[in-house]
Amino acid sequence: AWPASDHPFAMVRMIADAARQLWLKIVSYGGMHLVVAILVAWAITRDWRLALAVGMIEPVVQTLAFAVHDRVWHRIERRGRLSGLQEASEAIEGRLGLHDHHACNHALPTSFKTLAAKSFSYGIMHFAVAVTVAFALTRDWRIALAVGTIEPLVQTVFFTLHDQIWRRIERRRAGLNPDPVPPAENTV
Repeated sequence: AWPASDHPFAMVRMIADAARQLWLKIVSYGGMHLVVAILVAWAITRDWRLALAVGMIEPVVQTLAFAVHDRVWHRIERRGRLSGLQEASEAIEGRLGLHDHHACNHALPTSFKTLAAKSFSYGIMHFAVAVTVAFALTRDWRIALAVGTIEPLVQTVFFTLHDQIWRRIERRRAGLNPDPVPPAENTV
């Protein structure tokens, strides 16, 4: 009998689980994006046909762009390219008693600055894709710019919520506290 961690298929199972989790994250993002895109496009155009066209095509393109964006950020976070900034902020947070270094998984966004940078880059990418798709479908720059401005702002809020939910899921799967709480200071 093999111990669970030494089983010959343990690595295969771990890779399959990671791929399934990534797929679920991308599919959940796509579904959320579809609903929001249709509703925003309808609110701007008041035309269900146009709203459905923009709302169906734009999320497909955005979901592909999201998969690339998410992989890029995963690599950035994993390689620690932001680690200088993160380490400095974590050192300050540690001094103030706001950061438990041992409860931190550095493969995940650990600071508000990282989450903000990730959300900002997502918003820029989303704007460019939304304007391009809306213009290709409507041939009207006013509608394209309205969709490209309003829809990404709404989606960025939902993306941030989506990312926080998935961060909790990933922390839970990694065996970490899904909602890290700063340690209480001794006030004696």
